[in-house]
Amino acid sequence: MTSSVVTCLAWVPRGVAKAVPDKVQVDKEELQRLIKETSKSLKELEEEEKEEGDVEDVEMEGGAVGGEDAEDDLAEFDLDNYDDDPAGSLIGNLASLTVYASNEDDPYITVKDDEELEEEEREAFTIKQTDNLVIVGRAEEDCSILEVYIYSEEEKVQYVHHDLILPAFPLALEWMNFDPGEDKPGNLVAVGSVTPGIDIWDLDVVDSLEPVVTLGSHKKKPSKKKKKASAAPRVGHTEAVLDLSWNRLVRNILASASADHTVALWDLSQGKPVTTLTQHKDKVQTLEWHPFEAQSLLSGGFDKHAVLYDCRSPGDTHKSWVLNGEVERVMWNHFSPFHFLASTDNGFVYNMDIRTDKPVFTLSAHPQSVTGLSLSSAVPGCLVTTSSDKTLKVWDIQDNKPALMLQKEMKMGGLTCARSCPDSPFLFAMGGEKDSLRVWNVMDSGNTSVQTRFEGRPRPELPTQTPSEVSTAEQPEM
Repeated sequence: MTSSVVTCLAWVPRGVAKAVPDKVQVDKEELQRLIKETSKSLKELEEEEKEEGDVEDVEMEGGAVGGEDAEDDLAEFDLDNYDDDPAGSLIGNLASLTVYASNEDDPYITVKDDEELEEEEREAFTIKQTDNLVIVGRAEEDCSILEVYIYSEEEKVQYVHHDLILPAFPLALEWMNFDPGEDKPGNLVAVGSVTPGIDIWDLDVVDSLEPVVTLGSHKKKPSKKKKKASAAPRVGHTEAVLDLSWNRLVRNILASASADHTVALWDLSQGKPVTTLTQHKDKVQTLEWHPFEAQSLLSGGFDKHAVLYDCRSPGDTHKSWVLNGEVERVMWNHFSPFHFLASTDNGFVYNMDIRTDKPVFTLSAHPQSVTGLSLSSAVPGCLVTTSSDKTLKVWDIQDNKPALMLQKEMKMGGLTCARSCPDSPFLFAMGGEKDSLRVWNVMDSGNTSVQTRFEGRPRPELPTQTPSEVSTAEQPEM
């Protein structure tokens, strides 16, 4: 893996985020609790790795590396008695640090704040109603990070507003406004990773040390040899979470796709799965709720199947299609509710009609895996695909007659993901193996045929439904 790669991203609708996000204030007791919980989690993780045989004990013989000189250099640190230090000394040192509200009050800072610089920082920290926010999951060699970018479409400028450290390599992000702990809409993101747990973070809080809630457990399924008869029943997935989709019509429902071959439907108000779907025979790579039909869920997997569920009775009511390759992405065509698109690892894009068994058309889009599949939020037929072949392509699929309008080398290495902006018809964000995040406007391509084809196209008014919540009693049983 390269030093830094964007693995997933999501947009935040304009006007949702707080103008000035809250900042976390941690007292001594809270700090002690967090350190204690982190230490316990690390210890459990170490024990789990040892049980699985992933960690090998390596004995180092004295003088093997560096000889006596190396031993002398290390002697000053007294590593043999390192664990004998008084417990809690680190906590005390951290918690007792004095924090001044202003650098003017801090006697140790001799160069005082510049008022003009402070004003610039305050302005940059304030989120405007016209700002576009992009959430990015990025993995570096030594850590994983969730970044919140601000993109100004008018100035064509982007910067990281704030970020936080993630506990595991991120694989999927999904924005949602359902806050399990509040009665009013929130601004949150669900994060799927290489662990089975799903973390939900509050985007209106800066410097968060822990998620609002974790769905399931970050521990992987124990081996059969290590299972305990008295172990509590497991909740949620047992392997990595590969994709997430929030139901915008039934706001307390989140769907997750996993490497354990299942799809889970979570009741966010209860913090537990209410249904587990097992139609796939291999890893479930992608899924998406229908934009206008609350009960319809689409998924795609490594078993080369795309599956449509009626979640009112998902075990009995579902339909599947076999495609010529592992399914990378699925998405509904919000301009044509009976149609969906699916991309595969061998470069094909399929346009499917749920009323028929065969594709409406099959498009050989790229020579390699199609990792990004995104329709314009407002202009019918404007499709953007991205691929591990390092290119982006713009297609016109209006009237089911696909035509390539533009091909562009993005110089970001292999492209890993792409999504369209919900508030701007020609704005797309994409991630790659290098150069972090790229926000790109189709109309800035300089291609006159693209501008002529899409700019004047009629934009139909999409159907709307009032979002609701479903109680546990109304949900399908597991």
